[in-house]
Amino acid sequence: MGFIFTMIVSTVFGVVGLWIGNFFGMAAGLALSTVASLVGYYYGYKWNREYFC
Repeated sequence: MGFIFTMIVSTVFGVVGLWIGNFFGMAAGLALSTVASLVGYYYGYKWNREYFC
């Protein structure tokens, strides 16, 4: 269950990063989506350990 929560948070962060980055072009959207997904994965893992374990 924790992995699913982590991946959902990572996906949400990635979509928000893509949406913001697309204002500056597709390449910026892809780059910002990648960075946001990694940040989302970190926070999803952290929140999973704090609240669900």
